[in-house]
Amino acid sequence: MSGPRCPQCAQPWVSPRLLPCLHSLCEPCLRRLGPPEGPPGGQECHMLYCPTLEKMHLPKENGEVKLLLCLSAPPGPFTVCMCKGTISQSERRRQKKTASHAVTELENTKDCSQARKPLLCPSHPTEELRLFCEQCDQPVCRDCVLGRHRQHPCDFTGNVIHRHGDALRELLKSSQQHMDTLEDVLSQVDEMGSAVRSRAEAVATEICQFARGYVKAIEEHRDRLLKQLEDLKVQKENLLHLQKAQLQQLLLDVKTGVEFTEHLLMSGSDVEILVTKGVVSSRLTKLNSVAYSTHPSVDDRIQFSPHERAGQCCGYEVFGAILNKVVDPAKCTLHGEDLHSARQNQLSGFTLLCKDTMGERMGRGGEAVRVTITHKDKRDCALKPTVCDNGDGTYYISYSPEEPGLYAVCVCVKGQHVQGSPFTLMVKHKFREHQGVFHCCTFCSSGGQKAARCACGGTMPGGYQGCGHGHKGHPGCHHWSCCGQVKESSECLCGPPSDTSQRSLLRTVAL
Repeated sequence: MSGPRCPQCAQPWVSPRLLPCLHSLCEPCLRRLGPPEGPPGGQECHMLYCPTLEKMHLPKENGEVKLLLCLSAPPGPFTVCMCKGTISQSERRRQKKTASHAVTELENTKDCSQARKPLLCPSHPTEELRLFCEQCDQPVCRDCVLGRHRQHPCDFTGNVIHRHGDALRELLKSSQQHMDTLEDVLSQVDEMGSAVRSRAEAVATEICQFARGYVKAIEEHRDRLLKQLEDLKVQKENLLHLQKAQLQQLLLDVKTGVEFTEHLLMSGSDVEILVTKGVVSSRLTKLNSVAYSTHPSVDDRIQFSPHERAGQCCGYEVFGAILNKVVDPAKCTLHGEDLHSARQNQLSGFTLLCKDTMGERMGRGGEAVRVTITHKDKRDCALKPTVCDNGDGTYYISYSPEEPGLYAVCVCVKGQHVQGSPFTLMVKHKFREHQGVFHCCTFCSSGGQKAARCACGGTMPGGYQGCGHGHKGHPGCHHWSCCGQVKESSECLCGPPSDTSQRSLLRTVAL
């Protein structure tokens, strides 16, 4: 028998049923799928798996699973997909579930389909479904209208098919638009997949090219470091050979002089000794005065620093440098105006200059510098200095003391005190601003006021209590009226002025 068959049993349709996934099975096969599962939440429906492995919920009505009329077969082996107008050939081939399906036109199945036969009511098998219940949204028979659907609005199927068909056609049109959109999106996804693969291949090529260049740069930097190391070794050996030759020559000369002198003193006559005394003494004195180092001219301090920046090599930044200079804490020095004195709540600092064993500047940073600043009278009062590595062998240590007094400062490099550490730091009170005026004399600054006074102590005849040019007590230069300081950018030496002096001073300042 030809025509559509059930995809599950491969037999002609027997009471085909349409599943919520729009796949179809005959009723016997559907009932053999297994015991239904209850859905989450206790909803009144059953759950089962379609042969396409899609989970679905089937609603229950009057305790029985509600099955709908099936007009198409589900995908799968021996499947006849009657989905013309809802899925394109290209889309069918692209989807895994329908790629192997055999497709036939719906018109070719009309002769063997039950769609053209009268449909009988499942509740009243002798009655044909000719009416449609609007409230329940399902076809019903005449007996159903007189029974369960008595109070429901019902009409003949021929009268409502146009309205429901139009709604279904609108929904189909919307679905077709979604299908077109999905096809476009799938096409874009495929294109993006190709673009991603192409881009990944291009980036992989860049990575390989970068790695080859980087390896080449590292190898070249390695050869350069080895050559630098060889040159440094040869340089040190040459200096040692030169020192050795000089010391051997000096030793030979001294030995010759000593042997000659010993032989002269042991074997020579008195006259011979006296005759040659001058030459021998001059020779020995000259040999004894020759300066030479009691230590080797070079040391074996050759180090490799893998984290040291070594600049560019073949366009790549490389690391690793040979260090033939080693910092000597005992040769490091401290510099700065604020080394031993500072002001309360004022940012101050000093500089640490690192040097090697030969007393030469290191010229690079990276040393372990530790600085502690502790109040001598208040042990719980300690400053938190900031150490800034300048990268050239110098380090700037800054701090801001909150309490005045004496502080003990310790500066260590590699755990050892540097030259001059520890030392004492004096923190003075806040800078006192001048309360007076910086003037040449009181007479000029006050406009001739007799009561105006000056802290320099000068006076003028005629009852003038302040100083004047050329008179007694005048310092002979510009000075501050509040404390007598002759330096304009200085701290006021006096405390808060008294009321009387303040009034006289204010008059001076105002004028």
